[in-house]
This record gives sequence, C-alpha cells and structure tokens, in this order.
Amino acid sequence: MKRTAYGGLFLALALICSYIESLIPFYFGIPGVKLGLTNIVVILALYYIGTKSAFLISMLRILLAGLLFGNMFSILYSLAGGMLSFLCMALLKKSGRFKIISISAAGGAVHNLGQITVAAATVENRNLFFYYPVLFLAGVITGILIGTAAQEILLRLPPDSMKKEKL
Repeated sequence: MKRTAYGGLFLALALICSYIESLIPFYFGIPGVKLGLTNIVVILALYYIGTKSAFLISMLRILLAGLLFGNMFSILYSLAGGMLSFLCMALLKKSGRFKIISISAAGGAVHNLGQITVAAATVENRNLFFYYPVLFLAGVITGILIGTAAQEILLRLPPDSMKKEKL
C-alpha cells in the first residue's frame, strides 16, 4: 500500500485521539494546557506520508473533532493553533537541522501562540499575552513528551516502510 493511502487511517487515529482527550481531563493545574495527543498523529503523518497529506489530515481532524466534540469557538482556536503549529513544524522539518523532538516542542509552543492570539482578538484584550510565557513552557514540555512518543513509534516501524530521515 502506498503511503498516500494511509491518509484515512491517520485521520481516523487523529479523531480517536481527539475523542480520548475530550473524555479524559489531562489537568496540569494550568488553565488551557492540554497534552495534545493528536499531535502524535500529525507528526507521524508529517514524517511518514509527507507535508501536504499531513496538513490535510490536521485540518480535517480539527474541523471534524470540533463538529463532533466541540463548538465553533473550539474550531476557531484549534485552527489558529493547528495551522501555526503545522507551519512551524513543516518548516523546521524541511530545514533538516532539527530532530523530531525539537520540532514537536516548537510546534507545541507555537500552537499556544496561535490560540492566545485568537483569544486576545476575541475578547479584545492584549493583556492575555502576559499568560503566554506559562503556555509557552507548557507547550514545550508537552511537545517534548509527544515528540518522544512519535519518535519511538517511528523507530519501531519496519525499516523499509519509510525514508531514513533524521528523527
């Protein structure tokens, strides 16, 4: 099976991760902080089937998960964070100078920037950006955890199933 045929599988996995994350409250004591389980699937797709397909999976997952488990505001926040995060991760991966854990950590931090930007615009209050350092740190930490999990999954795939890329 060609890698592009895996798109539906990755989308289904991303939706399952979204559903699990909506059911299990991963509360870290900091409002707005989530583990970001679906980012494992996005990173795996980015490395396994390519940038275009991974972007489509990420955007479809945000829209479908928002319709199924959220609301219009959750879609808006998730799109802002998801698009910015994906762009950052795709560019860092393309540069070839960063490993998967660093890429995931950067994606987590930038995801929070996209969401806080939308929140500040929605409530018309720039003071929300004072909360960003906390979200930045949380995004880096959860990004490292997610990146480590994605790296371990990719290392366990059959050797001929993917290009030998820097993980």
